[in-house]
Amino acid sequence: MNIAILSRNPALYSTQSLARAARLRHHFVRIVDYMNCDLIIEGGQLTISYHGQVLKNIDAIIPRIGASVTTYGSAVIRQFEQKGIFSTLSSDALIKARDKLSCLQLLASKNLPVPKTIVSNNSIIYGDLLQNFDDSQVVIKLINGTHGLGVLLAESKTQAQSILEAFNKGKQKALIQEFIKESNGADIRVFIVDEEIVGTMKRQAKEGEFRSNLHRGGSSHVEEITKEEQDLALSAVKFLGLKIAGVDMLRSNKGPLILEVNASPGLEGIETTTGKDIAGRVINFVERNVKQ
Repeated sequence: MNIAILSRNPALYSTQSLARAARLRHHFVRIVDYMNCDLIIEGGQLTISYHGQVLKNIDAIIPRIGASVTTYGSAVIRQFEQKGIFSTLSSDALIKARDKLSCLQLLASKNLPVPKTIVSNNSIIYGDLLQNFDDSQVVIKLINGTHGLGVLLAESKTQAQSILEAFNKGKQKALIQEFIKESNGADIRVFIVDEEIVGTMKRQAKEGEFRSNLHRGGSSHVEEITKEEQDLALSAVKFLGLKIAGVDMLRSNKGPLILEVNASPGLEGIETTTGKDIAGRVINFVERNVKQ
């Protein structure tokens, strides 16, 4: 089978892990920088050119699309999809999950629990909006941030208003979210492949930090999750149309809350923490679907 991994950086752990798992199963793998793909649409024909050569004989793609280039990345996926090539991530699901605001809107519309969140484009009423939160501490997030970048904890509503005004002046879209103090700087990452939970871990923020991202120096260990947490993670992924995803949840006094659903989750943290061959599970998923 010919598999193309859509990745901007061949040296990334996730890209290498997927390529290794595919080659161990005797598949031909090509790593393609999707930002160098040219999409040609002519006379009802869809063609994908890469460095001046038409990509042919590809059986499946595994997209690893960066947050800053979601729009073009989804267009590349769509071109492959319309040619009948199997993709582990659909273009529609990527767009739904990638935008933090739209993702929360969609999940909440299905009564899936998420942290209380407010978004406004009107800087004049930031002060009034902040009164909707009982706690003086609130979290402010850039809508398109990743790896904990653009996520700030405001210690007071006055500070929160200043941060929001600064983001607004810089034309950066941000949302305000309740701070779940009882989570103690920890969250749960649930990794799902083809409607099956294949790995779970608890990520703990380092001392003096509230963001639990491993990229921010957090630690992780294997964590058992409850039946309620399992069902919640599976429901979120199914509703968004994702087949491979990382669901991040917080444990609150109100029960588990979905913080984010990652459509292109990294493999390094989950594989090194659990010791499981998650990349192999992804390749098995590809094999089943291409045969069908």
